[in-house]
Amino acid sequence: MNSHSTAAVLTARRIAVSFMTAVSAVGGTAPLASATGAGRHAPQGPLAPHGIPFADATVTQQKDGSFTVSWKAPGVGSVTVYAGDRAVAHGGAEASVTVRGLPATARQWFRLVPDRGDPLSLTDRSLHLKGSANFRDAGGYRTADGRWVKMGVLYRTSDLHALTDADLAKIQRLGIRTDFDLRMPSERAKTRGRVPAGARYIVADVFGGNVKGGLPATAEASERMMIGSYRWHVSKPSAIDAYRSLFSLANDPGSYALAYHCEGGKDRTGWATAALLTALGVDRDTVMRDYLATNDYLATSNAATLAKQAPGMAARLKPILDARAEYLNASFDEVKARFGTFDAYLRDGLGLSEQDLERLREALLTG
Repeated sequence: MNSHSTAAVLTARRIAVSFMTAVSAVGGTAPLASATGAGRHAPQGPLAPHGIPFADATVTQQKDGSFTVSWKAPGVGSVTVYAGDRAVAHGGAEASVTVRGLPATARQWFRLVPDRGDPLSLTDRSLHLKGSANFRDAGGYRTADGRWVKMGVLYRTSDLHALTDADLAKIQRLGIRTDFDLRMPSERAKTRGRVPAGARYIVADVFGGNVKGGLPATAEASERMMIGSYRWHVSKPSAIDAYRSLFSLANDPGSYALAYHCEGGKDRTGWATAALLTALGVDRDTVMRDYLATNDYLATSNAATLAKQAPGMAARLKPILDARAEYLNASFDEVKARFGTFDAYLRDGLGLSEQDLERLREALLTG
């Protein structure tokens, strides 16, 4: 990838950030909700290999301030959902419930308690920030061996320069200790992020210096450029150094909570998250789902950006704004080409020992 094409990526990211929107919470008193769906009377079966029996579970805050809590827990008879110390919903082994009227809070956590096995604590991944729609929790995913990535520890995000005062106050309540910036010097100079009070600010430039250029001439050229940049995430020496530093911080509980970001929170941040989740044992399909979710979080801003362009320009710009499976797959393909396996990438590329990985999993997994 040349300097001309790299700068186009960065320009597109800056455009996208300026259109970010948020969803606000609504307070009140929560009634006890019952589950919907046939899973309410699922038969009992054996417990999962680890204590947490949930195969899948999510919390999603809706635009009206309510929360949808969904789960699949094969082998249990019932699940009770708690908000704080109060039961707010219940259901069977597979269910989806809606919880309304909870008092306003910076971030609402739910505790899913099965009648057999250990409970699971979850919250909505999105922080619903006005100035950073792609600021979200990197946790809340199940690993292949039945453990779960802890929430409230790692946050993936876009550049923080557009945060409102309310956004910043919300982030500060998360207890962010480390702000890890993957951007180039020119990006940092143009849009200085708002570092949360008390957080340590660390720079690790993935591209290894300033790059200038313009938009590729065709949509196909934009796609090729993006695929090339994702290969850089694995092969470029400055990228290896940057991601090695990120893993080192993620392996240090003194760095938590840790927020890491680039410009739009999609490409350099996307590979950072994919590498971390894969190292923790999250399966490839789930890793891809997390990566592609950027398209949902940035749908409004990306649509607004494209609507302002002439049709030809929009066609060339869209591949840069999109998160596409072939992009992330290019990074994994580069891992295979250069290192043979992902484990070898962690070991020979990022310099992580088996002891390092065990400490990482001990710190970031539960179950």
